[in-house]
Amino acid sequence: MKLYCLSGHPNKPCNVVTFKSCTLMLDCGLDMSSVSHFLPLPLVVSQRLSNLSTWVPRDADSQLEGELRECMNRIFVDSPPEFVPPASGLVDFSEVDAILVSNYHSMLALPFITNGTGFKGVVIMTEPTLQIGRLFMEELVEYIERTPKARHAFRWKHYLRSLPAPLSEAKAPKTWQPAYSMKSINNALSHVQILAYNEKIDVCGALKVTAVSSGFCLGSCNWLICSDHEKIAYLSGSSTLTTHPRPIDQSSLKNADVLIMTALNHTPMFNPDSMLGEFCVAVAQTVRNGGNALVPCYPSGVVYDLFECLSNHLDNIGLSLIPMYFVSPRAENSLAYANIFSEWLSSSKQGKVYNLDDPFPHAHLTRHGRLKPFKSLHAEGFSSEYRQPCIVFCGHPSLRFGDAVHFIDMWGNNPQNAILFTEPEFDFVEALAPFQPLVMRPVYCPIDTSLDFTQARKLINELKPSKMVVPEVYLRPPVNAPHRTDLVLNLEETPLTFCECQLLSLGVHRRLESVSITPDLALSLNPSTIRPGLNTATITAALHIQDNKYVLKPLEDSDEEASKKLPRCYPYGNLNVDDLVQRLAQAGLTDARVEELPGVYIITLENEDVIIKISDASTHIISGNGQLREKLRDILLECLGSF
Repeated sequence: MKLYCLSGHPNKPCNVVTFKSCTLMLDCGLDMSSVSHFLPLPLVVSQRLSNLSTWVPRDADSQLEGELRECMNRIFVDSPPEFVPPASGLVDFSEVDAILVSNYHSMLALPFITNGTGFKGVVIMTEPTLQIGRLFMEELVEYIERTPKARHAFRWKHYLRSLPAPLSEAKAPKTWQPAYSMKSINNALSHVQILAYNEKIDVCGALKVTAVSSGFCLGSCNWLICSDHEKIAYLSGSSTLTTHPRPIDQSSLKNADVLIMTALNHTPMFNPDSMLGEFCVAVAQTVRNGGNALVPCYPSGVVYDLFECLSNHLDNIGLSLIPMYFVSPRAENSLAYANIFSEWLSSSKQGKVYNLDDPFPHAHLTRHGRLKPFKSLHAEGFSSEYRQPCIVFCGHPSLRFGDAVHFIDMWGNNPQNAILFTEPEFDFVEALAPFQPLVMRPVYCPIDTSLDFTQARKLINELKPSKMVVPEVYLRPPVNAPHRTDLVLNLEETPLTFCECQLLSLGVHRRLESVSITPDLALSLNPSTIRPGLNTATITAALHIQDNKYVLKPLEDSDEEASKKLPRCYPYGNLNVDDLVQRLAQAGLTDARVEELPGVYIITLENEDVIIKISDASTHIISGNGQLREKLRDILLECLGSF
């Protein structure tokens, strides 16, 4: 079994596992860290961004003019943003049999994998992952397509060494890709096959894959990949905390031969419960002082918990009349999906559904006008409903897309206003860099419910896998906290590690296969009883292998020539090395030297220039003398039983 790592971002995983002639891709996350080098795309012309001066390196040609702009000594690319797709040179995507998607955050690179690559496989995910993942991709495309740029900048990539940091430190920008289209999204999702939790799906005829709840977000799952004799578990985006999704299923993951773990907490130094409390307090303080609160967010996920906790907090302090706006091209769809996927929710949320109540309070808030969803700032009714002070959830967490740019332009010069960052994926300093100088108050309270290192260690101890495989970065503390040894995945046994563009052997080899026999062959057998309940029979048959299925069939007429070469007897049993050495001495080979290594014996006959390697599964006789090899083979067979 081998693992190919196609992503350098452990929280945007994309790995490929090959086993038993099957090629499985585990997630296809899209690394968006590159967008921090591009200017935002405002829907309405932004004076702040339009007034930025152009910047050209000294040794550049005139064609580079206008591609770069400067803001507070920081250089940005004035072009539609580009993204970091999974590495394409390590694996041929046309040979991928199936893509297993763990959650809607881990599928945003799907069109880069399936379109124009010859991909003919299947993409397997849960229903909420499909529907909400589609919202994420469509929202991203709509944000970019509604604010087209006059040209696409690319020449700057040839002058990387002449550019100032951090743009000069951009990793392989020539591999970055512009966003896909709506058509590409539809083509990619046409490969999707839906499955439910604990449902088994055959892949390649050799493996069965099963999704089990991971507790991270609606429809999120971990994966079991099982053959008849091996079990591989894949954990990505998991949580043991009590939030709105169905809790994590730990029991199904126990005692795996290999456990692959990715996507641990982005910000392990921040407790998500504390951050949620700080968020509510900061928002309440802002609106109480007459300011407005802006929350850049994804259209689904943690934002549901923000609606619930914030509305309860405002009720408790007498600020129930403060309006909340949810501005996104997919805002209404997102709120609707959250309420209809009741079987994917926690038991407390499901209980509300069974009692004919709304599982989430945002349905109640919307009906009573406290939470108002709009597709954009220019949507019908927004101008008439808009009043201040208010709380606005909108835009993309990177602040490179969406209507949040317009609100920063409106509110940025007032210190009473605040912008609150809750998504842990993006650095708020990087996000705000193109808007400087900014008077508006930034508040950083990242809320990441995925496993932190302490929770991961505890979970691994409970699951007891035979082998652990993790990203290499999990074995060293963060760069900004080198002394924090608690932010390292310290395990009793050092796990296997991988990093971007690396091929890793997982050390799992096929030792057993299940073989079926045809009814005709079964009728021809004459079993002998060795002891009560144990019978044995000699089988002479042809082994047919197709689509990883092994079938024994009777020899056909065309196999008669092969039947003449069948052995007269069949050896069996374990080889006793001492017995073999003694028989070699009786045959005149008295210089045998035995060396015992882990899992293997090596017998050296120096005078004859012979090496015999003996392991549990095979024996190799290495010699240039063909007659001597046959003699040694016969001696070796004498050490075994036969029938």
